Amino acid sequence: MKHALVTGASRGIGRAIAQRLAASGWNVLINYQSNVDAAAETLRLVCDAGGSGELMPFDVTDTCAVNAAFENWRGQHHKEYISLIVNNAGIRDDQVMLFMEKKSWDRVVQTSLDGFYNVTQPLLKDMMRHRNGRIISLASISGLKGMPGQTNYSAAKAAIVGATKALALEVAQRGITVNAIAPGFIATDMTASLDQEELKSQIPAGRFGTPDEVAALADFLASDQAAYITGQVVSINGGLYT
Repeated sequence: MKHALVTGASRGIGRAIAQRLAASGWNVLINYQSNVDAAAETLRLVCDAGGSGELMPFDVTDTCAVNAAFENWRGQHHKEYISLIVNNAGIRDDQVMLFMEKKSWDRVVQTSLDGFYNVTQPLLKDMMRHRNGRIISLASISGLKGMPGQTNYSAAKAAIVGATKALALEVAQRGITVNAIAPGFIATDMTASLDQEELKSQIPAGRFGTPDEVAALADFLASDQAAYITGQVVSINGGLYT
């Protein structure tokens, strides 16, 4: 059985990716931090999609908690390994830099960037040994062009882009691909507070994207058909930024 870990999978894009991967035959490890009810709903949807899944609670910013979760999983699954990582967990805490508190900077950067390290690094050895693996991380249009009021978020997502490109070079000879997806405005609870009508007027496609559209891209990058694609950042933004 092939196993995929999706961080932040209890809602939004993470949930959609979990469902899509399950439909493609992956056993999906559904990571969440605290909302067990939402994570359980994702698991139900995964099973409804004809797939299988497991709940894997931990805070991606807590190195010890991440390592403990992985050791526990390995103890239950013996010689099996996680061959797909989707680093999706991320948060926004928007404020112009002039008024941004240090805790807002830390929370956003630690979730996206430290989370990338904490989750990816301990799983690399198994991928390297088996000469197979897929690592997909969610970046953002904010990390490519910057967004006012999102200096913390833009910094974190730009760092994911750099980390993706560097890691891809390190592991390519071992059959591991490393790519990033950079969504524009996607209709999720993270964007619910935005002025959608105003923003739609700026998007050439004239609408927000859907989590399912992002999930379809992640599913492709996870597939055997994408084995020659690595070190790339694929934008999905309706033409907003090219």
